[in-house]
Amino acid sequence: MPNEDKIARTDLAEDRTDLAEDRTLLANERTFSGWARTATACIGIGLGFSALFKPVEPTWVAKSIATLFILLGIFLVIAAERRARGLHERLTAHHVNGVTTINFRVMAAAISIGAVALIVAIWQLT
Repeated sequence: MPNEDKIARTDLAEDRTDLAEDRTLLANERTFSGWARTATACIGIGLGFSALFKPVEPTWVAKSIATLFILLGIFLVIAAERRARGLHERLTAHHVNGVTTINFRVMAAAISIGAVALIVAIWQLT
């Protein structure tokens, strides 16, 4: 009988560990999402700064500040992707269907490519 209690406790402990791992994976996805939103906000600030201060002379000052904000957004989304992917690769989903690591890369790449396109557009516009 005591042996059965030990097995039952071990099973319950493994279930709790599995659920904790699932919660950590989901929290990691929410954290990535938060950093991606912050990166997108930085890109939006850069774009807004460029549009708002376009008439300022010399024009390269406004473009440079806008570019800095957009580059910050690119840095944030890439850093978030690397961190999220690293944690995701170390843990295993048990009861949830989490985001695959390739999805983190695709989202970060899409945001980064869009941001680079904005930088090019800001500097090419007269």
